[in-house]
Amino acid sequence: MLEHSPVTVSLSQLLPQLEAEGYAVLDATTVAQWAQHPIAELTALIPDWEGMPEDAYLKDGGHYRLRRHSCFVFENDKLTLAPARAHWQSLSYNALHGGMQRWFEPMHTTTVQQPVWIDLLSAFARSADALNRTKYPTRAVSRWCIEAHQFRIDTKDGIGRPTPEGAHRDGVDLVGVFMINRKNVKGGETRVFDAASTSGQRFTLSESWSLLLLDDARVIHETTPIQPAQPGGYRDTLVLTCRADSFQGE
Repeated sequence: MLEHSPVTVSLSQLLPQLEAEGYAVLDATTVAQWAQHPIAELTALIPDWEGMPEDAYLKDGGHYRLRRHSCFVFENDKLTLAPARAHWQSLSYNALHGGMQRWFEPMHTTTVQQPVWIDLLSAFARSADALNRTKYPTRAVSRWCIEAHQFRIDTKDGIGRPTPEGAHRDGVDLVGVFMINRKNVKGGETRVFDAASTSGQRFTLSESWSLLLLDDARVIHETTPIQPAQPGGYRDTLVLTCRADSFQGE
């Protein structure tokens, strides 16, 4: 199957695109502008995806997903690391893994204390706030709750599933999916569907540090399984979710 590259937008087009379509894709150069750090500082984070522990909660019996998870709060224009908490989603948003407390190993302290990390997540929260002000002019949000997931989906057993729950929403205000690394795999097509109609888009994120932003109330998303193109194939992503006022299950 041919891979379709996404259509990307500039920073000035980001909010209008999210308003119009419910999603937007930024290339790596624009992500660096958004985070206000050179791309080399983002690239320096990539080794942090090595050596992650296996996700022990996969109900399909697979061993293809490695992950770390940490939580943050953006309040008074400042990002702080939140106390460790379980990742929780309701069954209405995740029919496969919802309704249970899932505890994952936290991200490395050296990762989350770096200025580039702090500014990246702060840019994400500010984008969520800008979208909120546009959609809900009378809803003022002072506290944005961010969950950050480092994922590696590998193909050591043949097939890896980035979204084993299928097409879904996450129960938050804004979702961000950063492509970190994609090596020796085929597949992994991203699909974004309008939640209120049959329209949708499909493309493959392949550029390191490109970013897909999703208005979670407007769209449903999924990523198709990956297969090895050569031995040792994997797909690394950083997934951020941002929710007004509280974490899910709080």
